[in-house]
Amino acid sequence: MDADSPPPSRPVTLEDVARVAGVSRATVSRVINETPTVDRTLRNAVENAVAATGYVPNRAARSLVTRRTGSVALVVSEQEKRHAAAPFLGRVFTDPHFGRVVSGLVDVLRPAGVHLVLMLVDDEASRLQTLSYLRQGHVDGVVLISSHVDDPLPQLLADTRLPAVLSGRPQRDSSLAFVEADQREGARLAAGHLVSLGRTRIGSVAGPQDMPAARERLEGFRAALAEHGIHDVPWAEGDFTHTGGASAVRDLLARRPDLDGLFVASDLMALGALPVLQRAGRDVPRDVAVVGFDDSHAAQSCDPPLTTVRQPVEEMASATAQLLLRRIARPGQAVRSELFTPELVVRASA
Repeated sequence: MDADSPPPSRPVTLEDVARVAGVSRATVSRVINETPTVDRTLRNAVENAVAATGYVPNRAARSLVTRRTGSVALVVSEQEKRHAAAPFLGRVFTDPHFGRVVSGLVDVLRPAGVHLVLMLVDDEASRLQTLSYLRQGHVDGVVLISSHVDDPLPQLLADTRLPAVLSGRPQRDSSLAFVEADQREGARLAAGHLVSLGRTRIGSVAGPQDMPAARERLEGFRAALAEHGIHDVPWAEGDFTHTGGASAVRDLLARRPDLDGLFVASDLMALGALPVLQRAGRDVPRDVAVVGFDDSHAAQSCDPPLTTVRQPVEEMASATAQLLLRRIARPGQAVRSELFTPELVVRASA
């Protein structure tokens, strides 16, 4: 530490940084608070002085100037009292899709110095609690994962005028921007692949039909098969969990034991479905060709490895974070959504 640096017995102050940089305290304050009009040479001098002195900005004081908290909320909202194989909290933290979303968000937010606050909503009380927290200015913006058609939270969130981006296309008209994969196109790819293999008795294990993405996957799959002349498409509803996939395929086989093709609307459900098919004496892919959806780690851990529709979850989440940061910086900017194109990944199951 040089002679201009403060002694180690006390915290570094703005005055210390200003002395090392050879500028005024006001200039240091403007640089730290990211005022865009500071000359580049002065900005570099201050940034070098901050590094040399080890200065740590007072976030509370800085937020008074910038009106920013340096945090955004990730709100995961689910239908009240959904019937599922596992509690809401357990499903969130064991679902590989959720982990991929968080990874993509953090890849963008962490370098920007922005913290992620997780909030879970599954009933009226938690919804009101979440809205109260958001309205009190604890975060600068919100990423919302809304999992059911009738969720009032997107509109309630839009009414707060807090910068927000939806992870997934809203079922109803919304002023919120969104980032989504083309679910129907992904289902069309799955249908086309099964037909190209010569499969004609094709069914589906669908996701919960109160969830927009699950509904679009099933509707897109059935519409694509209809274009190929296949109009009888039996299906069973799962809940996007391993055990839900196993239960749904048992139900489907009980009704249609002669299936030779199967589209499972998530890799995690396929991981549960494959052993059921095999215990029923149906070899995969010889007797039944199986296609999943997501291209998660579950697709590669399946036996056999799963042919699946890849949606670029991490890239989509990163795009969501980037869009949110732009809306925080320029709240008056026009809403711009982004739609990603899925692709088919062929492995051993089909």
